[in-house]
Amino acid sequence: MVSPYATVQKIAAEPGGTATVIPVTNSLERLNKEVKRRADVVGIFPNEGSITRLIGAVLLEANDEWQTQNRYMQTEPMAELMATGSKPETIRISTAVA
Repeated sequence: MVSPYATVQKIAAEPGGTATVIPVTNSLERLNKEVKRRADVVGIFPNEGSITRLIGAVLLEANDEWQTQNRYMQTEPMAELMATGSKPETIRISTAVA
């Protein structure tokens, strides 16, 4: 069975493969800052429902932005991986204490 790591290396080595650098960002922290920024603009909320609606709107907007951004994984190499029919390895971890 071919390991997933070897498959990723093979795809990355091919010309036009997915060997791109993905910048590391703390997206959750950035999302929290955006919610705080929007809440600070409003200042005082009359009830819990209003803050829930604001946070929901911010999360929906972030989701829409995420979906429309460039894909980090191209669909063609992923389709090739799925077409191989290989199943992922299952690792069982014992919960018994020694």
